[in-house]
Amino acid sequence: MQNKQVLTYQQTLNYLYARLPVFHRIGAAALKPGLGNIIALCNSIDNPQNSFETIHIAGTNGKGSTSHYLAAILQAAGYKTGLYTSPHVKDFRERIRVNGQMISKDFVVKFVAEKMPLYKDIDASFFELTVALAFDYFRKKKVDIAIIETGLGGRLDSTNIISPRLSIITNIGYDHMDLLGNTLAAIASEKAGIIKPNTPVVVGERNNETEPVFITKAKTEKAPIIFAEEVFNLKKQSQSALKLVIEANNKSTKKISTYTSQLTGNYQLKNIATVLTAVAQLRQQGYVIPEKAVKEGLGKVVSITGLLGRWQVINQKPYTVADTGHNYDGLKQTMQQLKELKKELLHIVFGVVADKDLDKVLPLLPKKAHYYFCKPNLMRGLDASILKEKAAQYGLKGDAYASCKKAYNAAKMQAIASDTIYIGGSTFVVGEII
Repeated sequence: MQNKQVLTYQQTLNYLYARLPVFHRIGAAALKPGLGNIIALCNSIDNPQNSFETIHIAGTNGKGSTSHYLAAILQAAGYKTGLYTSPHVKDFRERIRVNGQMISKDFVVKFVAEKMPLYKDIDASFFELTVALAFDYFRKKKVDIAIIETGLGGRLDSTNIISPRLSIITNIGYDHMDLLGNTLAAIASEKAGIIKPNTPVVVGERNNETEPVFITKAKTEKAPIIFAEEVFNLKKQSQSALKLVIEANNKSTKKISTYTSQLTGNYQLKNIATVLTAVAQLRQQGYVIPEKAVKEGLGKVVSITGLLGRWQVINQKPYTVADTGHNYDGLKQTMQQLKELKKELLHIVFGVVADKDLDKVLPLLPKKAHYYFCKPNLMRGLDASILKEKAAQYGLKGDAYASCKKAYNAAKMQAIASDTIYIGGSTFVVGEII
């Protein structure tokens, strides 16, 4: 009998990227419409997603930070907590964690080897296999609860086979419009697909176009709906490179609490309001979450979960920050925060994927900056010279570089201690540099 080939961890990853359709590399062609594949995969391993409690999170922006905040809080409260997010910034294993620790390489290798015949047979996608892998890992690790972030949309997302204790929709913005719809209402309808019967849903942001969609869906499912801004009002007290201090006013109890966040982006105020509202809902369901755990989870979220790339300060002189915000809403908020820094000269290392709506995002970028255009190292990456040419139409001046690291090195060479360097445009640009 012929010996079965045993792949190393790196060979396993290479196989996954080469043989399975991967959205972040090839775009929409990687998507498999419907839930049939993930149902088949999970059926083959006795539906591990039914063996632990879950919280399901969707949204255009903020779902990653919100997921990590909640995981950190629940872990601090003593719950063995799984966390599934995507995409990863540097290491594939960032996607699947238990109590902040990444999934083991051995587990990934063994799972892929065992499931190889099945996902070949059903033509599964990279994301579908990764979701099944996460569910199986969480079951074997006997987690108490897992925070599950959607990959894209919600209704047909592979994660949408769970029966969560709580659903969360962070916000709705214009992104992946070719797949989710051309209006905020259409996009919201896809995200609202995670709302389940008789299951509370927390909505992080009110919007005249999306609110009726969520209310109608919640009413249909008899799901209690809670808008975070009706529960909490947050104000920024102070902000530094290392911490954000906020004041949270509970509108119903009138109690005012002060929290420190290890994530310092301005946009975290909305995320924290969503998280605090979610914690209140979980407490109503019987979860024991002391206030001390909330403060620890918010204050040590990066240390506890290993989150990367959310207004991440990687140097002080010059002040250098990397942020994975890449769509209209995300970049709008980060550009506003850059303006508030009031440093000398601004250097921007910027790269995007080819399907990015440049006519929407480029006008957000400041003209008074020097640009270092680069291409993320993946098939979907937009050539740096094309990006430079397009950016010039909006008065953005700079040079094109052969790689993200070369662009960053050039920025470091030109920047002085009192300047600012911003790295962004794509999760993949951030991942290649930090």
